[in-house]
Amino acid sequence: MKICVIIPVYNHHHAITRVVEQLKLKGLYCFLVNDGSSPECSAVLQQIAEQESQWLSLLERKENGGKGAAVIDGFNLAFKQGYSHAIQIDADGQHQVKDIERFIAASEQYPERLILGQPVFDQSVPKKRLYGRKITNFWIWIHTLSFAIKDGLCGYRCYPLPAVNELLKKTRLGQAMNFDVEIVVRLYWQGLDVVNIPTAVQYPIDGVSHFKMLQDNILITKKHSQLFFGMLMRSPLLLIRKLK
Repeated sequence: MKICVIIPVYNHHHAITRVVEQLKLKGLYCFLVNDGSSPECSAVLQQIAEQESQWLSLLERKENGGKGAAVIDGFNLAFKQGYSHAIQIDADGQHQVKDIERFIAASEQYPERLILGQPVFDQSVPKKRLYGRKITNFWIWIHTLSFAIKDGLCGYRCYPLPAVNELLKKTRLGQAMNFDVEIVVRLYWQGLDVVNIPTAVQYPIDGVSHFKMLQDNILITKKHSQLFFGMLMRSPLLLIRKLK
């Protein structure tokens, strides 16, 4: 196994330095993906890349394409460079970097499975986001006819890259906040089993959230509609899988 870390970054220059400092102790190669950030954030990322060049590289996107677009660029680069697995973590400091060993251990034990973070929230979580999350996870259980995926929105996860590469060859995934939901459902449809890792999550330490309540909820709702009809087509196979 050869594991790397992918971090999509969009204007989280106040938090990313701390995240990188914590990751440095873990001994994993890291790809920062600058998703068309501001000049101020881009300067911070370039400085980090220069200082940490032995274990970190910076991929620059000229325009902001969304979280999904940034992570997919990271996938493609990591796969080309021979990595077998990629740990996705957010740039805003909401995830516990110390838990990365648990994701690695689970992936080493189950190298062909999708390792997903199952958030344990503190009081900082916005109630609207929490209720929206419950609705999304309800629909994910419908899309998969399974309770295997405990949370489909947490951006802390470890992917087996050969399976991801296979999926990307045949499907254009959502490029924005609908990405996290779609990729876990489609990887499950593709046959991947899931391991859920409970992990503490706080909302975000720099106070910056790029979730657009109306726009992103519309995108996610449209994606649920698309995935629902995809489930109907696959329902016999999903039911057989569940029975097995």
